[in-house]
Amino acid sequence: MEKRFSDMTEHELQMEIAAMRAKAQKAEQMGMVSEFAVYDRKIALAKSYLVDLEQFESGKSYELQGDPGSLFKLVYLNGVFAWGYKNGNTEMEAYPVSMLITT
Repeated sequence: MEKRFSDMTEHELQMEIAAMRAKAQKAEQMGMVSEFAVYDRKIALAKSYLVDLEQFESGKSYELQGDPGSLFKLVYLNGVFAWGYKNGNTEMEAYPVSMLITT
């Protein structure tokens, strides 16, 4: 049984991220777009466990990695997920905190 990201040490997370990057690269080279997207999102989630959550502030807007020009207004954090509104939409969305670009 595999370990959950939340149970991994920093070193284990970095090793897992490297392994997933290799798998994502292989999927991309083989033209497996869906599989690449799954690994890309898993990598973002794993990276979130390495991020200092104290750097994020409710009410502040952040740019989203991989989506230039979009703004995400953070309402609250729940674990390693940031909940808020993207580009002023009225429907709340969640993203792994590693996808928020801090300045």
